[in-house]
Amino acid sequence: MMLAVAWGAGQFAPMLQVYRGELGFSAGRVDLLFGLYAFGLVPGLLVGGRLSDRVGRRPVVLPFVVLSPVTSVLLMTGHGSVAAMAVARLLAGACSGFVFGSASAWVEELSADAPAGAGARRATVAMSSGFGLSAVVGPLAQWAPHPLWVPYLPQVLLGASAALLGMRAPETVRGGARTPLLRIPREVRSARFLLVVAPLAPWVFAVTTIAGIVLPQFVHRGGALLGPAFVGLVNAVTLVTGVAVQPLARRIERRHALRAGFAGMGLAAAGLAIGLLAVGAGSQVLVVAAAVPLGAAYGTIFVSVLRETERLAQPGERGATIAICIAITYLGFGVPYLLAALEDPLGASGALWLMAAALVAALALALAAARRID
Repeated sequence: MMLAVAWGAGQFAPMLQVYRGELGFSAGRVDLLFGLYAFGLVPGLLVGGRLSDRVGRRPVVLPFVVLSPVTSVLLMTGHGSVAAMAVARLLAGACSGFVFGSASAWVEELSADAPAGAGARRATVAMSSGFGLSAVVGPLAQWAPHPLWVPYLPQVLLGASAALLGMRAPETVRGGARTPLLRIPREVRSARFLLVVAPLAPWVFAVTTIAGIVLPQFVHRGGALLGPAFVGLVNAVTLVTGVAVQPLARRIERRHALRAGFAGMGLAAAGLAIGLLAVGAGSQVLVVAAAVPLGAAYGTIFVSVLRETERLAQPGERGATIAICIAITYLGFGVPYLLAALEDPLGASGALWLMAAALVAALALALAAARRID
């Protein structure tokens, strides 16, 4: 179920070039449609996790798994209406919000008899696989017939299948907590969460958007060709690498809490350095090369912050606590907008240098706080 919804979340980015080419959408319009996802996502994360702690995982997760392929159908049939596409994007965000936090807690509870950290790894592998496999949308959009609707067909089939399978998943919440829906869990207000987890978490998706959106756009402005297939390739390399590195990240986390996250920040710095070379040289090959360490950073940081959140979470608030962690990771999707705003005054390289400085500052804060709190 997580894989199907993550596919639905990731499939829209490669389609942006199609909407600009086939429908004549302006950059502002496609950016608006892309950003509307967050307006459905954040409320879904904040409410869905807490609601699943109260009423159970299945009643919260399953309806939105069913809704996920419906949003794809709406994108397929409603591309002539900006309003219909906007509704589809809001619903897609809500599906991700209600599913990711609650289902991550569900996987953790179903993994209670597995080795420590297995739940976090399984949840991140499921989400990452969905994001990564959705890269097939790029080649379909560029080379398949009917590029406005054929690329969405795989997610429709996958989502329907996942909904049927989800009906058989065992419920793990019995007599759930009766805390207010919008109360912030105590663990989220702890120093370890605020000063260690929170500075690392936004980089989970910051590095994926830098690899899959920012670097291709910056190199494109330098004269390189940009098509859905290339965007799909870069995203696939990023997310496949992120999945491949997660077993190693889990082993590191089992021995040393948060060390995988700190290593991931170092990998992110290496990816940014290669990205700077790619922008300077206008090289698409170097963009793909940068996607490898950036993808590894994504996988290691994601496992690390999710595992640490699971350590901190109390059983009656696990869904709410994990959902807030995932909500913070999604702040990274704002990075393309931030770098686009910084590109005019600083240039592409200057904007990336500033992002690298922010990464070093976040790593220094988390390291210092982890030592002090321990």
